[in-house]
Amino acid sequence: MALDPQAAALLASLAGAPAPDYARLDAASYRAALAAGGAASAFGPGDAIAAEQDLTLPGEAGPLAARLFRPNNASGEALPLTVFFHGGGFVACGIDTHANICRTLAARARTLVLSVDYRLAPEARFPAAAHDALSAVRWAAINAAQLGARSGALAVAGDSAGGNLAAVCAQQLRGDVAIAHQLLLYPVLDCSHEHPSYELFGEGHLLERGLMRWFKDQYFGADEGSTDRAAPLASPLGTERLEQVASATIVSAECDPLRDEAERYAARLAQAGVATTLVRWPGQIHGFASLMGVFDAADAVLDFGARALRAALHR
Repeated sequence: MALDPQAAALLASLAGAPAPDYARLDAASYRAALAAGGAASAFGPGDAIAAEQDLTLPGEAGPLAARLFRPNNASGEALPLTVFFHGGGFVACGIDTHANICRTLAARARTLVLSVDYRLAPEARFPAAAHDALSAVRWAAINAAQLGARSGALAVAGDSAGGNLAAVCAQQLRGDVAIAHQLLLYPVLDCSHEHPSYELFGEGHLLERGLMRWFKDQYFGADEGSTDRAAPLASPLGTERLEQVASATIVSAECDPLRDEAERYAARLAQAGVATTLVRWPGQIHGFASLMGVFDAADAVLDFGARALRAALHR
């Protein structure tokens, strides 16, 4: 499995960095390190759109910040709506770090994109993020007209931990909220087990096995035997029945510790009769969709994802 040359160059540039001491690392320090690195500001801003509007939504335990990304819409028609959840291991990142993805999906899929700033761990542990996500999608469905969205044309999307939340919403809200599609980019789908790709790509491929374990400890607490980690709100892969879940487009990265759980989930959805498209992006590492202007694959995968949303939402 050969790395994409651009991915290999990025990993080579990071190879000399000191290994984190996860036993001592705290969330505040991790977030500060990400902010100091300025990674998000170094990436391409995404496609040009008509407007961005900051909003406040009612959440499970209080107000949630959100941002509505509005594409150009010369016809003035009501557009579909996609609720997006950012990655960051349930611990870090937010609306700003993933704005380039949201702009690009909005522009290319001709959909409004509502990006939701759910509560982060460890300050708000499981199931806080899942409850916030469910509240946000319910609110979006009820208030579609207020947002300028077309009722009944709703999708959920997310990357990494955000993909987990999108999958949770698609499962938990079936029969309650009409979700037309779910777009999951290298999602976290099993918090209770480590699949073989953890061993294959758990070191030297940006998202390391140790970091994933640390993320889970922040979200659930350090008890690895906790039944919370296998609960449907945490591990969508383990949900017993998947019939009538929204159709899915799932992207795995070939050289990602999370690859196997994404691909197993796609197989389980298909076995349950859910229309599912799975693409393993060759030579790529976790998080590559964010690296616009750095990785050619970022532009390509967002174009692919946008086409899937457009096909599902513009019927």
